[in-house]
Amino acid sequence: MAAPAVKKSNATSAEGKAAAAAAAKMHRRSRSGCFTCRLRRKKCEEGKPSCKACRHLGLRCDYKRPMWWSNGEQRRQQKEVIKNVIKQTQVSKKVPTPHRHGASTPPSLCHSVPSAPTSADIYSDSMPHTRAPSVDSPFSDFTHITPDGYFQIPPPPQHLMSHSQYPMFSPYEVDIKTERSVFVNDVQTRRDSTISTFSTFQPPPQANGMPAFPADSWIQQEYHENLHETFPEEPVDFDFFEFPHGQMTPTHETIVEVEECDKYLLNHFLDKVIKLIFPILDANQHGSTRSDVVLPALESNKPYLHCCLSVAATHMKATEGLVGEQIDNDIVRHRYSAISELCEALGQDVNHSQILEATLGMIFFQCSVGRPDDALPDIPWHQHFQAATSLIHKLELPKIAVELSASGVFHPSFNMTLASWIDILGASIMGRAPTFADTYRELNLNRGSAGLGELMGCDDQIMFLISEIACLDLQKSEGLDDVMLCKYVEILAAEIGQTEGTGGGVSSCISTTGALRPKQLRTNVTAIFRVAARIYLCTLVPGYEPNSPSMRHLVAQFCDFMSFIPEGAEGFDRSLAWPLLIAGASATADTPYRSMFSDRCAKLGDAADFGSFGRIRELLHDTWSMHDAAAADGDATRVHWRDVMRQKQWDFLLI
Repeated sequence: MAAPAVKKSNATSAEGKAAAAAAAKMHRRSRSGCFTCRLRRKKCEEGKPSCKACRHLGLRCDYKRPMWWSNGEQRRQQKEVIKNVIKQTQVSKKVPTPHRHGASTPPSLCHSVPSAPTSADIYSDSMPHTRAPSVDSPFSDFTHITPDGYFQIPPPPQHLMSHSQYPMFSPYEVDIKTERSVFVNDVQTRRDSTISTFSTFQPPPQANGMPAFPADSWIQQEYHENLHETFPEEPVDFDFFEFPHGQMTPTHETIVEVEECDKYLLNHFLDKVIKLIFPILDANQHGSTRSDVVLPALESNKPYLHCCLSVAATHMKATEGLVGEQIDNDIVRHRYSAISELCEALGQDVNHSQILEATLGMIFFQCSVGRPDDALPDIPWHQHFQAATSLIHKLELPKIAVELSASGVFHPSFNMTLASWIDILGASIMGRAPTFADTYRELNLNRGSAGLGELMGCDDQIMFLISEIACLDLQKSEGLDDVMLCKYVEILAAEIGQTEGTGGGVSSCISTTGALRPKQLRTNVTAIFRVAARIYLCTLVPGYEPNSPSMRHLVAQFCDFMSFIPEGAEGFDRSLAWPLLIAGASATADTPYRSMFSDRCAKLGDAADFGSFGRIRELLHDTWSMHDAAAADGDATRVHWRDVMRQKQWDFLLI
């Protein structure tokens, strides 16, 4: 997608404003497509009253949530309906002359199950109220049907009804994905997949009246192939999170105001950095990071904008080898501007949601950029989180999360979900209890959700148990009795064991067509965090020994599970900094972990050198060097990775 329009703040001439407006039109950003395109997993250009794809395919275009959207089985049936409508459209367009209706005969119109009590309320947003007949259109006879007459047509009584067959659309192309499977004794032995593109464009009939194209045998072939077509393993819930900026209109245009000297930073952030921030969210929500999180905030939240520009400069310095006073000045200047505007906003005690959004950005975005040896002045992440904690309490986000959980509604606040991710894993990095540990405990007891699985890949229950382990870690450091410590370890180990077997087993998250399977990716990431949680818990046991058979088994299991995570620059290794650190710190030289980690770093290339991944890579190498040197001298004493961080004077959030 193209970058949003960038407008200079010092452009005052009419020519400059006109240029900015023209650029804005070329960089339109919208937040949600129609539900038909979502179901088909196709890009929607979000035209009103009907999008271009639905108009071309002759499909019903819904911008209001239809009833079939909330039910998986009905979605599958609805997709069958869509395929049948497309086939019917193909057949109708093969007929040389259109069928003509009488004055009192309406065209064949069917409706989807309505999402509101009255039909007029539903269709008023997706059907035109007036339409002039096209002079050249063979379907101009259908234009005598008025909107009022359309709404008076009663829907058929079926449980799930077909889409309407619109008679006034242009030729179009349709992509058909087919899969064939071969089974021997009920065991799948082969699976092939192909994607074909068919065009409905027909030239004028030849003089003899016969069609210009051969017979419609391909339609019959498509029908039989579609019998073997498989649907996506899970529908996409585009309304999962409550984002701080609400729902934008489909025609909204994003215009970000920056100085001319900062334009290159904004472009770099949108082109290079934005894809690094929430890769698993993008896998689950298909570009939600850009459209729902970043762009609305860049447009309306100045501290957030300065944060992103500082992060962009940091990333450029780390990846492009930039050195010199200018790039350092850009980093510090925008970092200082973001902090200054945050302090001013905190003093005014208004716009708490926007302040929280920018504060969390100041904390989290640094995890995606920068090298371990960055020495420019900055405020530690946990000091930012103290301010975020105050804002979270003012907004009553923990209370809202618990109430939603108790009511069975899972529509978490995005800011609270991000704060929970930072809080839980950040607490384990620092050796303290999470700030909102009581909230996570209550959510865990009620089997509630904080949305963590959708955002970062690990199911909520495992993250909540990691919060409990962090609390136990703190109690151990404060002198908890060994007997009580072992009892708590046993209880938490049993809790972790109860999460196994839920959500399916670990397997490849890449389909036979090469597409990512987000649900399976989440299962695999959860399994990796589960093993890391077990390792973290075992390190608290008195007399912990990394060479014990149980620990070696856990590390080997961790390595096995990592083989199911896509690797390389387009993979998800950089989303697993915390579990890689926890498992790596307990991996001895003769375990497969070090070779696995080295191999994955090599495949990451330069991306392995910056962000949290680059920092845990250096931290692990330093920790291993100390362990290996001590072992060579016959000393079995192990140095904790937190002590290595203190020696290096590191204060990073390694998630």
